[in-house]
Amino acid sequence: MTDTAPQRRARARSKRPPTIHDVAAHAGVSRGTVSRVLQGGDNVSPAAREAVNAAIRKLGYVVNRAARSLVTQRAGSVAFLLSETQDRFFSDPNFTTLLRGCTAALAELDIPLILVTAGSEAERRRITPYLSAHHVDGVLLFSSHRGNPMIDHFLAADLPFVCCGKPLGQRGALSYVAADDREGAKNMVRHLLESGRTRIATIAGPQDTPGGLERLAGYRETLAEHGIAHDKRLVATGDYSRASGESCMYHLLARAPDLDAVFVASDLMADGALTAIQRAGLRVPEDIAVGGFDDSPVAPSTRPPLTTIQQPWDRISKMMVRQLLAQINGEGPATVILPTKLVVRESA
Repeated sequence: MTDTAPQRRARARSKRPPTIHDVAAHAGVSRGTVSRVLQGGDNVSPAAREAVNAAIRKLGYVVNRAARSLVTQRAGSVAFLLSETQDRFFSDPNFTTLLRGCTAALAELDIPLILVTAGSEAERRRITPYLSAHHVDGVLLFSSHRGNPMIDHFLAADLPFVCCGKPLGQRGALSYVAADDREGAKNMVRHLLESGRTRIATIAGPQDTPGGLERLAGYRETLAEHGIAHDKRLVATGDYSRASGESCMYHLLARAPDLDAVFVASDLMADGALTAIQRAGLRVPEDIAVGGFDDSPVAPSTRPPLTTIQQPWDRISKMMVRQLLAQINGEGPATVILPTKLVVRESA
């Protein structure tokens, strides 16, 4: 039997993807209410929001991002920009931890996150026109070295951005979220002093980064507070990599063989320092206590497990996303400093 025209139309409607009108009808609300829920839920009652979300799940509704962009004049996505070489992304667990946190925070709002690396001048030349043309609504910027040129590009393009860590060498108010690096370092050095250590060395981070500067300052201030004179032989500077931590530790042992503790400005460098200490025939913590910074996934897996300063990774990610979305919606820059926590394990 031949199908009638109404039957064909009904079958076509049953096969087409659900629309925002279908969601509104199923939820018993207006199309405008559905639109407000999809844009973040402002001025929508909890009951209406739940009805809309239930309808979306029931019908399998998928947002047409191209159509939404035409209406809102927004890209509907955010960039996670790592201003380091790609190998750092894969070798340093802090970056993947932050990426997961930012992705999860944005997923709650149905906003995609685009991963971009710009660790070289060639990469910056390629990516700057794309970002400056507002193909994303904003940027979460990670690893802000002093004078990072990407910041000037964002300012010139009027593109919202938030830095992870205090941006160095910049004038004017900029948005950033940071852990309290200086106070965290001071807590670690106090812990080492209170455990009876008197010759405490440090492996500092790069001195063109906020973490490198602040953690070294915290180390020096705490020693001064306890009447301990600064000794250049007890300070080495790495680049946050495991290899640099190992190399710096060998130099410290050669220059100051009587050191009995070392505060290392990242867990990854601390893991390298542990290797150097053990290869030198010394025991941790009996001969040398070792403290790190980050409480990254590396810390509990070292031998012995690493005493470290815990950065609040989840809160950093969530606050960066919150600040960026606030800027996208027209608010000004803001600063957030989050507290750290001493985590005591077997290395110190």
